[in-house]
Amino acid sequence: MERPAGAHRTVLRVTDKPVLLTAPRDGTPEPVQTPQELTAVARRFAEATGPVAVDAERASGYRYTHRAYLVQLRRAGAGTALIDPLPLGDLSPLAEAIQDAEWVLHSASQDLPCLAELNLRPKRLFDTELAARLAGFERVGLAALTEQLLGYTLEKHHSAADWSTRPLPQAWLAYAALDVELLLDLRVILAAELERQGKAQWAAEEFAALAATASEPPRPRPDPWRRTSGIHRVRGARGLARVRALWYARDEIAARRDVAPGRVLPDSAIVAAAEHDPRTERELLALPGFGGRSVRRLARTWLAALNEARSLPEHELPAPPQLEGPPPPHRWAERDPVAAARLARCREVVTGLAAAHRLPPENLIAPDFVRRLAWAPPERPTAETVAATLRAFGARSWQVNLVSERLAAALVGADRGPRERPEPQP
Repeated sequence: MERPAGAHRTVLRVTDKPVLLTAPRDGTPEPVQTPQELTAVARRFAEATGPVAVDAERASGYRYTHRAYLVQLRRAGAGTALIDPLPLGDLSPLAEAIQDAEWVLHSASQDLPCLAELNLRPKRLFDTELAARLAGFERVGLAALTEQLLGYTLEKHHSAADWSTRPLPQAWLAYAALDVELLLDLRVILAAELERQGKAQWAAEEFAALAATASEPPRPRPDPWRRTSGIHRVRGARGLARVRALWYARDEIAARRDVAPGRVLPDSAIVAAAEHDPRTERELLALPGFGGRSVRRLARTWLAALNEARSLPEHELPAPPQLEGPPPPHRWAERDPVAAARLARCREVVTGLAAAHRLPPENLIAPDFVRRLAWAPPERPTAETVAATLRAFGARSWQVNLVSERLAAALVGADRGPRERPEPQP
């Protein structure tokens, strides 16, 4: 069994061979689809006690939006409920029923935005994936954790399904119910392990930060077209203009149809057209990615976008992106060798501290914070000024307390002393 270094021997699998769960212990409930059914479920969960396991299923890769197409909940005394939000929309009655409970989610940041669209926002939460990271587990997927800590294996072959499908197949509903079946048991074990390792307060700060941002919509990315896969192969501002024009033409169609953009036109096709700049339908359809029937039907749209990019005056072509913060680290040695040396020392500190405390470096402190600190350190780097800088970036108190003194020394190139070693574990 895989477990964190020094893990207590009570963190054990129940059986030598994991048991495959194929059906919920209480059976698979039918999805709630009417206001009357929602009211009944809300009453049931309000009368129950303890934390509430929460999960949501989206249709990533199939739909343009990232909305929830199914919400799953489980609570001691209430059992499991599956909620179909499509005919219901607002789930405020359910939100009121569980508003004071702690929510238990796995990888909460993935589900919180789509739950917030349904007026489901936790005041308190426990993230089992994040808890496992902080506790030092190497495999932190839900199926891996339930196998390691509870002795059960979960099938995950419906994880990439199109959850906008209606009616939902019975096998999918069983899969969805199983996603919350073991979350509460998992929370108990992980909370005990965090407490044993002295990391309970660290986790509490992380969970509080997640809950505080649950209602915030995702920040829009500047120039989202620049994330087109393979764009690095396109040369020149005019070529980038072609990528941009095709990207926005595709995005408009995808939004109107509520279809994932890649299903309208793959990124590879956008890049091929940007590289070759076809001027006729025949030239366009000869390119990779333009052979499908639905893509061919939109040939005039793609050619119009390319023609638009071709006719742009020079001053309207895409300019190099305005970077917020420091440049990419691979350019530091050329632009500022002193800063590059600072960054190397800071990274060494973070790696050493993370190993000593048995957690991933990115959970100890955000890599972006380290880069920004190394690129533009305080005028007088001390533990206090570094701590203030990291707090301004958004670092949590536990992170600041662990890294500020050592990072201050690294910034000035001082002797950092011996690496911290983990204390012997029982």
